[in-house]
Amino acid sequence: MIKEQSIKIFPTIDKLAGSFAAFLNQKIDETPEDEFFSIALSGGSTPKIIYKYLSDNFKDKINWEKTKIFFGDERCVPPDDEDSNYRMANESLLKNIPISKENIFRIKGENDPVKEAKRYEEILKSNLTLINKIPQFDLILLGLGEDGHTASIFPNQINMFYSTRLCEVAIHPQTKQKRITLTGKIINNAKQVVFLITGKNKAEVLSKIFDVNNYKNKFPASLVNPENGNLTWLLDMETSKMLDAKSKTKLIK
Repeated sequence: MIKEQSIKIFPTIDKLAGSFAAFLNQKIDETPEDEFFSIALSGGSTPKIIYKYLSDNFKDKINWEKTKIFFGDERCVPPDDEDSNYRMANESLLKNIPISKENIFRIKGENDPVKEAKRYEEILKSNLTLINKIPQFDLILLGLGEDGHTASIFPNQINMFYSTRLCEVAIHPQTKQKRITLTGKIINNAKQVVFLITGKNKAEVLSKIFDVNNYKNKFPASLVNPENGNLTWLLDMETSKMLDAKSKTKLIK
């Protein structure tokens, strides 16, 4: 069972980014000196804005050397490709902060997808604490697609969420582009999962995800349910406008 689920709604993306940055700073500060704080980054337009905010405002405030940075999914492209999640994260955050390259674990999208999924699974097992015999992230960041996908698990491949593996090879339903993604097995073992979602184009699918009576288990994002962790939804006003009053548990101005 989720320890705590909360929805936080912000008037602007800058307010959202500031709140997340303060949260991240606190969590890293609370990490014991002899341990690392592990984060799985997300791709997408909203995370890109958050990373840029961190780079601009928290470059020297966060102890980045205490972090180990991973990725929740990656397109099967080279790291310098415009579609690469690593390239986006590197340009907007990683190259601008004081962190050792040894602490950044990218998914190698240029490699054979099946072999890379297996390799990354071993990377996770080697660098994360095992809880319930499954690697545990301190924090996983997730985005949300207009079709309800998260990481690179799409509605037409929703069974992939239940895979016994930690990483799988997904195929985008329209472009047929291959991607490597974390599965629900490791996502739902995290201490903390945070969705970063902004924009009116996400409002309809978000309202369906929270309408469990009619849309239960129809969207990969609705299956995110960290068994012994916390789940937080960080939204802007436009994204939240179709949520009912019961869902809007916390409004931050």
